[in-house]
Amino acid sequence: MTTVLTPASPLTAADRCDRCGAQAYLRVVLLSGGELLFCAHHGRKFEPELKKIAAEIQDETERLNATPATADESGR
Repeated sequence: MTTVLTPASPLTAADRCDRCGAQAYLRVVLLSGGELLFCAHHGRKFEPELKKIAAEIQDETERLNATPATADESGR
């Protein structure tokens, strides 16, 4: 997928997949002006069709493999 290098705003846990309601990791800005949000699974599933109608695709799926930060003793 084409990744937007400077997204308008990062996706958050409040952004949900338009297909299944899971957390969204892809924002697809359509050539027609709207936008769609997808989880990683549905983003991969619909990738060929999305590329045909997308002006931009913001792909944040790398966050799924990120190691979570841990708090030190003073932060607990």
